[in-house]
Amino acid sequence: MVSVRVAIIGAGPAGLFVGAGLARRGHKVIAVERDPGPAADGTWPRRGVMQFHHAHAFRHQVAQALQQELPEALQRWLAAGAEPVKLRMADGAEIPMGVRSRRMTFERALRASALDEPGLQIRRGHVEDVTSRGGRADGIRVDGVSLPADLVIDASGRAGRATRSLRPEAASGGPCGIAYVDRQYQLHPGAGPGPLASPIAWQADLDGYQAIIFLHEQGIFSVLLVRPTADPVLSQLRHEAAFTAACRAIPGLADWTSPDRARPITPVLPGGPLLNAYRGQTRRDGRLALPGLVFVGDAVATTTPTFGRGITTTLLQGQQLLRLIDEHGADADTVGESFDSWCAEQIKPWVDDHVHMDESTRRRWAGEDVDVSLPLPSDLILAAAEADPVIRAAIGGYLAMTALPSSLRAVEPRARALYASGWRPRLVPGPSRNQLAGIVRTALHASAAAPATA
Repeated sequence: MVSVRVAIIGAGPAGLFVGAGLARRGHKVIAVERDPGPAADGTWPRRGVMQFHHAHAFRHQVAQALQQELPEALQRWLAAGAEPVKLRMADGAEIPMGVRSRRMTFERALRASALDEPGLQIRRGHVEDVTSRGGRADGIRVDGVSLPADLVIDASGRAGRATRSLRPEAASGGPCGIAYVDRQYQLHPGAGPGPLASPIAWQADLDGYQAIIFLHEQGIFSVLLVRPTADPVLSQLRHEAAFTAACRAIPGLADWTSPDRARPITPVLPGGPLLNAYRGQTRRDGRLALPGLVFVGDAVATTTPTFGRGITTTLLQGQQLLRLIDEHGADADTVGESFDSWCAEQIKPWVDDHVHMDESTRRRWAGEDVDVSLPLPSDLILAAAEADPVIRAAIGGYLAMTALPSSLRAVEPRARALYASGWRPRLVPGPSRNQLAGIVRTALHASAAAPATA
């Protein structure tokens, strides 16, 4: 195999996974990242990566990808406490579901293993732009210094600046009108978990909003409150008094976050408005944005975190990009075009799935009923499994992401008939959004009136 010089913008999960995989194949790789990595005392603020400390779910494909490309990273991750879990299906079969872990635990293991690869250099610096010659990428400029490369990979995330002028317009998606706030807790020694719906998460659909728990390692879990961005009062959930009062008022969350069961280990972590977006490798005219430049990870696809698909779609992309470079080597045009086609078939459907679900969710939160004249979003088909065992038996591939969202279309007519009959999913008992807003106002008023402690 001919060795290829590769410059990667970003050393997050996408950059580290692809960079280490390429280095193992004998390519010369440099990944440039502004973040210095974990500090000597073990802390890792990861400034500029908002989602780093927020809730994550890791599906089985993440462990599979590490086992295939970086088994040492998987072993490090498990040694740090990451917990593989399985899902029991209606027929009693168990399928690997994912791994309980915080993103920080995952990324520490991945970074440590990537640093062990002699062909991968991680350089701290600021990538100013992608250099080109004759209409082709030929390297990157880092703090005024040009670094030549045969292939440039943008793994800088959805808001990377160095390639902003080169990025294709989003082919689908956009702001979804939903935002969230979360906080991490840890169970006390010996304390059992609260209510569970799956080995990785618990979700409560309430009147006008959602509450979700993502399970991590060593009894650590994240509590998310998901709301429409149009509700200004619930934006105040970012304040500790309001968040705590909301958790106490919502059954399920009250069980999980009871002081007798768990303690908070982070402040309340506000998240920005959520985005679903898909960008391919090509412009409107069908040509590569810049031959020799490939986008990967969140630079291609971002989805709302409610189904925990982000890291999974990133590593699935990384695996495919490695396969294409194995096959085509320095033929960057073929790599870019083939990767674009694969992502359109295998990644874009998950973004489109979220676009449809989130728009439907936002409309239902606003008081609209299910419109059975339109294609049903996936979450409503999943909800119908509660009442129809045929649907329940057909959703395993979708839940495990081993089958594309289109796999649900086979049972959509059954779900549509169910909704047409007047059946609706049961809302979890708890305050409505308007009632929750009142709880937030009361908590903030009481907090403001309380005397300051010394």
